[in-house]
Amino acid sequence: MFTAASPSAFGRSHGFANAYARVGVETSVNSASAHKLIELLFNGFMDAIVLARGAMQAGQIEAKGKAIGRAARIVEEGLKAGLNLEAGGRLAADLDSLYAYIGLRLLHANLRNDEAALDECVRLVGPLRDAWVAIGPQVEAGNL
Repeated sequence: MFTAASPSAFGRSHGFANAYARVGVETSVNSASAHKLIELLFNGFMDAIVLARGAMQAGQIEAKGKAIGRAARIVEEGLKAGLNLEAGGRLAADLDSLYAYIGLRLLHANLRNDEAALDECVRLVGPLRDAWVAIGPQVEAGNL
């Protein structure tokens, strides 16, 4: 799914640090690379979905809404906002569309208490996160 040029689909690292802080993912981001920040956003998204599912199953409406809201902010203000649509070409455009769709599915999941919609979001983001993690050593070594 990702190509060697995929990191260019994203903006500068200071933009990720700002986006990361805005969406409330907890960790130290000052020394993290742009690649690592995106990985942390993916992980934060998955964590938020786990919390949302648990709250949904427990009938905790407020907690469910907060967790889904956090996941949506990670997608919108972190992953999507970090895309460089000019330099990233078709890959960035495709990710932009995918992130918009995921945002809609999260809204649906929240409004309808639909665990299947949460599952779909995980199925869509999971391979992206896995591919991103897999290329991490190459990015850190400067090979991508």
